[in-house]
Amino acid sequence: MKKVFLIFLLFIYLNQIYLLSLHEEQLLTPSGVTVELLCRAYESGEVIVVTIKDDSSVKDAWIRFLGRRYAMGKSETSSGLLAFIGLDLDLKSGSYDMEIFIDKELGEREHIKKQISVLAKEFPLKKLWVDEKFVTPPPEFHERIRREREFLEVIYGISTDQWLGKGLFILPSSGEATPNFGERRIYNNKPRSSHRGIDIIVPYGTPVSAANSGKVVLASDLYFAGKTVIIDHGMGVFTLYCHFSKIRVKRGKLVRKGEIVGEIGATGRVTGPHLHWGVKVSGISVNPFSILSLTFE
Repeated sequence: MKKVFLIFLLFIYLNQIYLLSLHEEQLLTPSGVTVELLCRAYESGEVIVVTIKDDSSVKDAWIRFLGRRYAMGKSETSSGLLAFIGLDLDLKSGSYDMEIFIDKELGEREHIKKQISVLAKEFPLKKLWVDEKFVTPPPEFHERIRREREFLEVIYGISTDQWLGKGLFILPSSGEATPNFGERRIYNNKPRSSHRGIDIIVPYGTPVSAANSGKVVLASDLYFAGKTVIIDHGMGVFTLYCHFSKIRVKRGKLVRKGEIVGEIGATGRVTGPHLHWGVKVSGISVNPFSILSLTFE
């Protein structure tokens, strides 16, 4: 009975983190096509899922938002369409037009517009102390850092038209998940970029699982991130797992949700063993908690 009660408390706690402020809207085109928008909130660092449920009259659809074009694609198990849109960490408060274009099977095109009112968020400041070579890298590492940055840009530019994920995302580790996305970091008294993921505190060597199904597009040792795995879930959505002590998968492997991809370590710029877990949507870093409660099928 005590165990059941503890599980119930954990369920309530997780709901408070993931499901609070879950927001859903439905838009209707003149011909009756339903477009759904789902997110935790219209705030910087969040992700919006746009879906068109199975509709035989729809041939194709795409979205224009904040100067970007987002194609809508299909999953393996559904004929409906979906797209993921990230609200950048640095996005300022304001109203932004989202335009959705729908091509019908008979050749006509529909166009609807939705005004998204985005709220900016304030993030805390944190001071950390690490090896100085990870704050001001020595000249002999500059070329390596440049190459890795360019390679990551190529990876996050990969366009996989089909959704490879299976159902809800899961936390990749059972450790203590710290809600420190967006934290403004000062390393060794020197301001650096904001923290674009969350830290999960677990003992050294603990196995880490894939948060959803997808394809491994990077399994390598990076200067700042240490031993890192990046998984492409399709539709511009990537998850990254950093600071491993050991990588357990190879680039090109198709992994299932829950499959082990690495072990907790302290490689790269760290203060101790932990997992840095991040989510990118079309190159935009979003709060990993924002994607855990959203459905895609």
